[in-house]
Amino acid sequence: MILPLHSEPVSQVFIALGSNLENPLSQVRRGMMLLAGLEHSRLVKRSSLYRTAPVGHIDQPDFINAVVQMETSLTPHHLLDALLEIERACGRVRTFPNAPRILDLDILLFENLQHNDTKLVLPHPRMHERAFVLQPLLEIVADCVIPGRGSAVACLAACAEQPLESIASS
Repeated sequence: MILPLHSEPVSQVFIALGSNLENPLSQVRRGMMLLAGLEHSRLVKRSSLYRTAPVGHIDQPDFINAVVQMETSLTPHHLLDALLEIERACGRVRTFPNAPRILDLDILLFENLQHNDTKLVLPHPRMHERAFVLQPLLEIVADCVIPGRGSAVACLAACAEQPLESIASS
């Protein structure tokens, strides 16, 4: 067996997708397609799609949410830059926190990395409080542990009052 001279290290990452504007179901599927084509990365698994009520600013349409698992040789910051570029290419405009959006892509977990700077916080700082993230994440990896927070199953149990509806396979 011949190994390549330069092999790039590969990291396991989980990315949340969400949309509530301009045909959200199509937007999330488009986001998955664009993630599948991301350079230096490979889409490994996709969750089902879920319909959820908005969080924070509640006077807006329901969201379609999902989670994907990817392998990437990108650094966390390069991955974030790539996700922001995909959002911009899809028409995302940031107006205010929790505003309606065409496509939202968030890095949930990057290996077991815990990181906090002005641009990126890992794991995602609110993922443990959101059923629309935890349920699809657990669909992909049933024994998920969130660094610094513990079992994703336990976190989901604490979010039991947040309804979500599975609407389709991705």
